[in-house]
Amino acid sequence: MGDFEDQKTAIEGEFPGWLVWRSDAGRWYATRSGDLTDAQLQAGYAMTVAADDAAGLRELLLDQIRRNGGDR
Repeated sequence: MGDFEDQKTAIEGEFPGWLVWRSDAGRWYATRSGDLTDAQLQAGYAMTVAADDAAGLRELLLDQIRRNGGDR
């Protein structure tokens, strides 16, 4: 499914407020572009999520949206 830059752009478009990158080892990461409150962190929100591939990263980001009541 396309090269990394295409997938990165697509994921960042689907999940505004997240910045995506891939490590030298090939692991996918997304980090929020804004800060979380202590209450959000205690509720299980993550500043950074990591997955083995783009599909796994999307699933983790969807989980973060579900924690937020569906708001992106």
